[in-house]
Amino acid sequence: MSRIGKKPVSVPDGVAVTFEGDVVKVKGPKGELTFNRPAGITVDYDKDSKEVRVNRPNDARQSRALHGMTRAMINNMVNGVQKPFEKKLEIQGVGYNAALAGTNLKLQVGFANTIFLPIPKTVTCTVTDPTHITISGADRHAVGQFAADIRRVRPPEPYKGKGIRYEGEVVRRKAGKAAAK
Repeated sequence: MSRIGKKPVSVPDGVAVTFEGDVVKVKGPKGELTFNRPAGITVDYDKDSKEVRVNRPNDARQSRALHGMTRAMINNMVNGVQKPFEKKLEIQGVGYNAALAGTNLKLQVGFANTIFLPIPKTVTCTVTDPTHITISGADRHAVGQFAADIRRVRPPEPYKGKGIRYEGEVVRRKAGKAAAK
């Protein structure tokens, strides 16, 4: 039995949950999100207790997996429209920096050319200083995916630690050839 799927999702004041066929819509002060629920999974909203409950038709492996995933997606949507999700990245390396260029993020991270990444419409990207990037938005998946796309441009390397990393991420360092002798 899915433990996550059984828990009801409490809906706070200021957040509206509506259903249109297979589409679950959550609207709040920070935005509006939609989710297509999987076939066979039912979603019920109790207006009196302000709770969303997710149910599954049987105990098949696929139904169990979709049960917990659907509940987690709805919970993330309810939380995201209240308080946006946030990821922070830091850039380490001499001459490595980031800047905003219109609707693109401009990265100079040791390549011969400058990398331009288009910022998705569902997220906001701020560059507090040339070595720190903050990504925020109501959609948890979009925020995490854009942060991963930025990090993928130049992941931190293990010898000098240069590259783009999540704030607070610890990169395990290796000893070079000179230290091995």
